[in-house]
Amino acid sequence: MNDILQLKGTLHQRPHGPGAFSRNMPPKAPRIKSKKLKSLLVELQKLKDYWAEESIIDGCLIDVCYTDVIAKSNRIRGFLSNSSSPSNESVVGARFAEEEQRKHIITHYVSDAIIDSTIKNIQASVKLLDENFSGQITHDDIEQLNLKKIVVDYGRYGIVKTTFVNMIVDAHYIEGFKIPDNSANIAYQSIITIYETNKDIKALMSEIGIDVERGKILNPTTLLLYPNEIKLLLKKAPYLIAMATEDLTKLSLEDITGDAEPQSKMTIPSPSGEPVIGVIDTLFYERVYFSEWVEFQKMIPDDIPVDTKDFDHGTSVSSIIVDGPSINPDLDDGCGRFRVRHFGVAAQGQYSAFSIMKKIEEIVISNPDIKVWNLSLGAEREVNKNFISPEASTLDRIQYENDVIFIIAGTNKNKNDADAEKKVGPPADSINSIVVNSTNRDGKPASYSRKGPILSFFTKPDVSYFGGDKGDFVRVCTPTGESFRTGTSYAAPWVTRKIAYLIEVLGFSRELAKALIVDAAAGWRNTANDFELTSLVGFGSVPQNINNIIKVADDEIKFIISGTAEKWDTFTHNLPIPIQNKTHPFVAKATLCYFSKCSINQGVDYTDTELDVYFGRINNKGKFVTINNNTQNTEDGEKHYTYEGRAREFFRKWDNIKHIKKVLTDKVGALEAYGDGMWTLSIKKKDRLIKTDDGVNFGLVITLKEINGINRINDFIHRCGLRGWLVNRIDVNNRVEIYNKAQETIKFD
Repeated sequence: MNDILQLKGTLHQRPHGPGAFSRNMPPKAPRIKSKKLKSLLVELQKLKDYWAEESIIDGCLIDVCYTDVIAKSNRIRGFLSNSSSPSNESVVGARFAEEEQRKHIITHYVSDAIIDSTIKNIQASVKLLDENFSGQITHDDIEQLNLKKIVVDYGRYGIVKTTFVNMIVDAHYIEGFKIPDNSANIAYQSIITIYETNKDIKALMSEIGIDVERGKILNPTTLLLYPNEIKLLLKKAPYLIAMATEDLTKLSLEDITGDAEPQSKMTIPSPSGEPVIGVIDTLFYERVYFSEWVEFQKMIPDDIPVDTKDFDHGTSVSSIIVDGPSINPDLDDGCGRFRVRHFGVAAQGQYSAFSIMKKIEEIVISNPDIKVWNLSLGAEREVNKNFISPEASTLDRIQYENDVIFIIAGTNKNKNDADAEKKVGPPADSINSIVVNSTNRDGKPASYSRKGPILSFFTKPDVSYFGGDKGDFVRVCTPTGESFRTGTSYAAPWVTRKIAYLIEVLGFSRELAKALIVDAAAGWRNTANDFELTSLVGFGSVPQNINNIIKVADDEIKFIISGTAEKWDTFTHNLPIPIQNKTHPFVAKATLCYFSKCSINQGVDYTDTELDVYFGRINNKGKFVTINNNTQNTEDGEKHYTYEGRAREFFRKWDNIKHIKKVLTDKVGALEAYGDGMWTLSIKKKDRLIKTDDGVNFGLVITLKEINGINRINDFIHRCGLRGWLVNRIDVNNRVEIYNKAQETIKFD
């Protein structure tokens, strides 16, 4: 088998070009009539009157209802905007309409002056449209205006050309305006997220008559409310509610089979410097055979009564992480043993999601030496299709702000749901975490599998692993001895072990470790159009043995590149893919992973940052030919238009895992080698809200498969050296030896 290669060299950075372009509707769009503008004017005037009677907030919350899933570039620019307050900076929420066709509803928080300015501009646009275009305007008319082939005296109407064109184009994309209202069916829900306004959340609740203690505030827009407080909020200011979810949550637990008497008493040597994994779960029973390997901290109050069942789940999970291969020799992953720092945050049964979120952040911050965390607790309730759960949002923020990674169980259907489809439960909607579902030994979805995606298109679960199913179980150690279990709770720890091995033992970054896991799970199979399978197993089932992740077949070349995307484009035109007879005899795939800053208030537009990967050749005409035909941001002089819905579905736009490939088939042929045979890698960075130069760390895994079965790794290494790349073979044995030496205790005389 071939070693993985690590390439180190210069990745260039460049900002986006000037970006000045003239807006217009799509070429075949229906003409915009002044009647449409007048209708929007009436709606805004009604909203102005409504907010004139409201005094709780100093401004106005307005829903902009669009006709489709809308790209950032097609959000409103003329409406609810002026030169000092661009409309994109006033966005405080986004969701999809409750209709068969998916449509954006984006919520803005604006001042009274902005509404007055918009009303004035609509009135001016209507008059201009009626007097110069007979009350209707087409794409071609706007094109002529932009080219100054039609001359209009804009000063006569008190409006500038850019504003007029923006008003017309906005009118094409929007259906109307309304007051936000997400208050339906929240009578028994108590974790409330409100829209961001200029007021502190405690002061805002005080205006309504709700006295909120600081301990009930999770973040600047999310808080815990009791039923009587919720009723008061619904009565006085229902428009403030962005989302709501239950606090008291029932655990989504696995099927539990009968316990069994062990064949022989298990033993384990004392720990000797093995890596430490963090486990957040129910309680741990400190009299099991491997207890010396576990440092346990009880995080629930002593006055809460507990019994044996409250130690069962947590002890079972930690038994796999510490000694899984010894308990399950047929599942040996080659990763050895791990120590565990186990935090018992819940008893079995119901738990307070709010309380656990608070505890998790406290735990991670207090244990900065732990980089890998296993969380096999999940809620029975399904995720919301329009909002990330507060649990997931908290985990995403923790991971963005700290150099840690969570591996999370994908939650299970219970016996009553056996024949029904069920969405995953929180926190399995965490974007930055690795979410793991279960498969049987054949790699098929387990019978209790719950489904993604989340927020309509984000791939969740990310990957799958064997978690037992229908008579084929995972062995665990419980407080009462050996037992047999099934569930995602027992699939996730096996992936946690692999991530910890990659990070703690082999020294990879969390971005590269995640990319290696996803890339290995995806393999070469074509699942691009199998949305049903992807919704259950994610990118695929992770290989059992770690060697199948950190090594590749003799006819494959796998190399990794890491870096930081600071500007719009991070690129190199200098990847020397081997050539034979003026062709590249390869198919290729690439996996990109990064940890995104996220905003719970943005609803379905949850991730703030987008990294997109482009990998392929530059042909003789200067056109970038990518391995997945992605033309969203290529610069070949041609106009490309990809609808936002398609970009999200097929190119994973705004998802923080990108996996692209040229599908391997029996009919695949060698690729023409253009010029000197160099390939191009480009990573494009976009910010959804406010453009920044904040760097985003990424991990990239690229694999080349030789279509004739020939091992060309030495040729590749030689060519890389000639082009200035520093190539390191990932020698696993050497890295393990270095790790072991580093753990030795030195005694001085």
